[in-house]
Amino acid sequence: MNTRPAIDESTGPVSLAVAFNQDSSCFAVGLDTGFCVFNSDPCELKVSRDFNAGIGAAEMLGRANYVALVGGGKNPKFPTNKVIIWDDAKQLAVVTLEFRSQVFQARLSRSQILIALLNSVSLYAFSSPPKKVSSFETADNPSGLCCLGSKIVAFPGRTPGQVQIVELGTGNVSIIPAHSSPLKAITLSPNGEILATASETGTLIRLFSTTNCARISELRRGVDPAAIFSLAISPSNTLLAVTSDKATLHIFDLPHSSSSISSSSSAAAPARSSSPYSTSSFDDPTASTTNNRTKWGILGSIPLMPRLFSDTYSFASAPIAIDDDPHAALRGTAKPAVPIPGIPGGKARKGVLGWLDDWTLVVVGAGRDGRWEKFALGRAEDGRRWLGRQGWKRYLGG
Repeated sequence: MNTRPAIDESTGPVSLAVAFNQDSSCFAVGLDTGFCVFNSDPCELKVSRDFNAGIGAAEMLGRANYVALVGGGKNPKFPTNKVIIWDDAKQLAVVTLEFRSQVFQARLSRSQILIALLNSVSLYAFSSPPKKVSSFETADNPSGLCCLGSKIVAFPGRTPGQVQIVELGTGNVSIIPAHSSPLKAITLSPNGEILATASETGTLIRLFSTTNCARISELRRGVDPAAIFSLAISPSNTLLAVTSDKATLHIFDLPHSSSSISSSSSAAAPARSSSPYSTSSFDDPTASTTNNRTKWGILGSIPLMPRLFSDTYSFASAPIAIDDDPHAALRGTAKPAVPIPGIPGGKARKGVLGWLDDWTLVVVGAGRDGRWEKFALGRAEDGRRWLGRQGWKRYLGG
């Protein structure tokens, strides 16, 4: 007779999705019971709405009262082929967009709505009712990759590895052959002039100019393949942050702007001695100042050596928490993860990046063990920059 008590996995909500607003001052969390909104720093709950049903995507419009919602989880609040524009001031749905297939992502601006399906994206004018502006075919896009800027939009092309750039003012379309394998992550700089891309291989990050589609540079995350979680460019368009399933956060200089970062006043960067780091084993800013000039030493200047010896690497890195979701495997077993219905890729997102300023950024992840982590860049006495964690929190409590 088995008298062991059953493992209770029903206590507390589970976050299915997480996304920052445009300036990363807040982040929205889709739950299996509704959605909530947090301030990014300090990590504090602002809004919580209990629907007793799942939200697989929640996208904010700045700090306004509009949130784009898509149903998700085992018991979705809305059909997964609908986008609901929720007015939180009135606490009701004010716009509904319905499609023939599952919605994987929604992006909002004050004038545009961008919707990503598996094989297409649709652009709408944010009006009442919304007016469809255009629609574009894409390669399979199960992660719902798309970027909505003030002047352009970016999303996968019709061929795997390509990116389409569309000018909002003119409708002109440009194609960038970014990678030879399917895309895993894309992002636009705050000024819309730089596009960063990563493929499913995850070893290289490529940077392109959105004005002429020329490749600006290629940055190496590492040698081993990895799944890129998130890419984000700093508010001054000078730094790139990258997270991956290697449980590491990397910071790169953007090549065109490295001189401006190096010449920044030392007052802009916190000194190491003033960093309020805790005693957690994660909070170790030491040995995190590697760059391509020192990583391989003289090997980087020897002709005919493999290119990885001369590639540009991150100048700082730090570990991040990517705890396995309890849904992914039974305790003590190697049972594979069961896809969560109604969310991109079937997995709760980890390592989502948001820059608070040019020296501070936040990393958040979904799942039962949803975590918020704050990292800061600093400058040592010898001028080298370092990266360390300033704090962390389970934003769902527990």
